[in-house]
Amino acid sequence: MPSRLPHLVAVLVGLALAWPVAAVQFNVAEVERHGAWQSMTLNLGEQRLYRALEGNTYTDAHFSVTFTPGACEAPWLEMRVDLGERQAESRLANRVPADLRVDEQTIHSGQAEFRTERGDSGFYVQFDLPEQPLLLDEMRQGELLRLRLMRGPDDPWFMVFALDGAVEAMARARTACRDQGYRS
Repeated sequence: MPSRLPHLVAVLVGLALAWPVAAVQFNVAEVERHGAWQSMTLNLGEQRLYRALEGNTYTDAHFSVTFTPGACEAPWLEMRVDLGERQAESRLANRVPADLRVDEQTIHSGQAEFRTERGDSGFYVQFDLPEQPLLLDEMRQGELLRLRLMRGPDDPWFMVFALDGAVEAMARARTACRDQGYRS
């Protein structure tokens, strides 16, 4: 009989990583692993979100691509870093310049919004990139996603996320999002 431990671990990791969507606890379902990435469905009542995320590289951070029914072709990009303690208030902490790059491809410059959510231990970074569709295409073909966030004039913050499995995770999340639109 095959062990259920890998599936249980994937579900528990998915729960831990997928909790915070605007500080509301979503139920996590249909978790599937794709290399360093996972895909899943987030449910709250009738609301559904479909997420692809990389949570392998760091123990306290993940990068996600989230698809919303009605806007499946325009997913949002977010990074979550665990602060280790629940936050007392929701607040916008800062808006900073951000550069994202896949391997040696295009440098995608834009803005990153840093925020916290009351009752959540996460620090969220949501990205606004003019050429996001091109970045997503590059992510589907690349090996590494590099981020540079400028917290101050001489204070860059660098992070790197593996893209092994990103194409499968994003495709599964996008397909589930599109299928949800057909059921509505």
